[in-house]
Amino acid sequence: MKNAQMNGAEILLKALTDQGVEVVFGYPGGAVLPIYDALFQQKAIRHILVRQEGGAVHAAEGYARSTGKVGVVLVTSGPGATNAVTGLTDALMDSIPVICLTGQVPTHLIGNDAFQEADTTGITRPCTKHNYLVKDVNDLSRVVHEAFYVATTGRPGPVVIDLPKDVLQNKGIYKGAAASEEHRSYRPQVRAEADAIDQAVELIANAKRPIFYTGGGVINSGNVASKLLTEFVKLTGYPITNTLMGLGAYPGSDPQFIGMLGMHGTYEANLAMYNCDVMINVGARFDDRVTGKIAEFSPKSKKIHIDIDPSSINKNVLVDLPLVGDVATVLRQIMKRWKDGGHKTDKKALAAWWKQIALWRARDCLSYEQSKKIIKPQYALQRLQELTKHRDTYITTEVGQHQMWAAQFLKFESPRHWMTSGGLGTMGYGLPAAIGAQVAHPKALVIDVAGEASIMMNIQELSTARQYRLPVKVFILNNQYMGMVRQWQELLHGSRYSESYMESLPDFVKLAESFGGVGLRATKPEELDGVIEQMLATDNFVIADIMVDQTENVFPMIPSGAAHYDMLLGPADKAARPVSEEGMVLV
Repeated sequence: MKNAQMNGAEILLKALTDQGVEVVFGYPGGAVLPIYDALFQQKAIRHILVRQEGGAVHAAEGYARSTGKVGVVLVTSGPGATNAVTGLTDALMDSIPVICLTGQVPTHLIGNDAFQEADTTGITRPCTKHNYLVKDVNDLSRVVHEAFYVATTGRPGPVVIDLPKDVLQNKGIYKGAAASEEHRSYRPQVRAEADAIDQAVELIANAKRPIFYTGGGVINSGNVASKLLTEFVKLTGYPITNTLMGLGAYPGSDPQFIGMLGMHGTYEANLAMYNCDVMINVGARFDDRVTGKIAEFSPKSKKIHIDIDPSSINKNVLVDLPLVGDVATVLRQIMKRWKDGGHKTDKKALAAWWKQIALWRARDCLSYEQSKKIIKPQYALQRLQELTKHRDTYITTEVGQHQMWAAQFLKFESPRHWMTSGGLGTMGYGLPAAIGAQVAHPKALVIDVAGEASIMMNIQELSTARQYRLPVKVFILNNQYMGMVRQWQELLHGSRYSESYMESLPDFVKLAESFGGVGLRATKPEELDGVIEQMLATDNFVIADIMVDQTENVFPMIPSGAAHYDMLLGPADKAARPVSEEGMVLV
């Protein structure tokens, strides 16, 4: 095929095929009809027709996050491209490799306010890693191959390729991917400096109160990175905490895992972070939901930061030792230096540190009051965890209280099985992301843990699930409120519940049935297991409407901008934290 004459649409599909693309999520329109005509005449690439372009990007994110491959999106010009903007911003914030192909009016009409014209490259410049406007069909294959390189190397992210209709129709030359050639200007650093590795090993070995703080960068670096991380954490015996995006990077049931960190993280993780003397940040970006009050964030620690994105170093928190490079590569370097140097941990100090962490753990910060009459959302997720723990299960979430409860109560033993909108907090993410994950893993169990408000944002994608016979399960924790909004209004705004009550919700059982799926409902604790078991046994898409306590709040909670030791463990928790002689916040 090299140097063969084809039209632009054929060149595009050939380039995608050469990049290993098997699935495209899209929605047709006039500007991209040449691509759809070319799709019709080939069998290498499967097209999944979504019901709205925002859903297409989230589905591509779910596909990418559950596989480690690039998610590909195809949308038309104008509103097709602008509808994709939220998904692109979501992918940028969470470092997800997505290629978004957008239609554009013919080149001679660009700037004329033509029908369905939008300045796509201008609009998407702030919400993509890079974007392209292709004006010559002979540049098309090079641009596509370069876009995949940009999306996947360094810190991953979304890339837009804007495709004028005449470029798709014109004849041109296809040029194969020059995989062996380095990009002329974009060459991310993969290996950390040897001197910095030596310093890091010394700091880690001499730590008295260490903690590993790990994020989505571990997962983005590949499954090998998670294995290396697990090996090194086991080798040291140190405690480890994950961010929301990092769940699954380390086995969630392992005793060294002390829970998620941050605003709704565990008591033990947050106090260990505040009191540690050496912090090893592996692929996390010091997000504000993790750090809280910057001036009080881990104030006593020496901070090591491993990240492939140099712009993330010292962006939010000043660190003592930056290690710029790929997580897996840098962990290999550290472990080699550790083993070659015969380094050992301070076992006496570590035992004292674990003793203190055990005291924090004994507070049992995720406990809640059981009820025989009403389903507690925490109990619903505990039963879901118990009844799915032996299954190959992929979990997506919408955004809100249910998202935080899922992060707290579901255990992830391996990477790429947890998909949630972290940085942007996009309501409506979970259902299309579950569809993308189900397309990637047709035999697996895929569950969207949802809230009744958030699921309504992209409920139309049930039609996509129906068309492609995708047996995704939607597990709604239905409290008839925008739960997180209601919680903040209760705790911070004098219980003035302004516009947070959902007065006109659909009957989700009938709604599921109207789309051709199965609807189930549980209103009492004794009904819960039966509904979950029926959901899991159904070879169709399911909405399980779980009616939960309307007044339950997510705890622990660090109020926005507060320090880690200012956690609320319950509605009445305002006690000051006692401090040891060494200045350690205790309990």
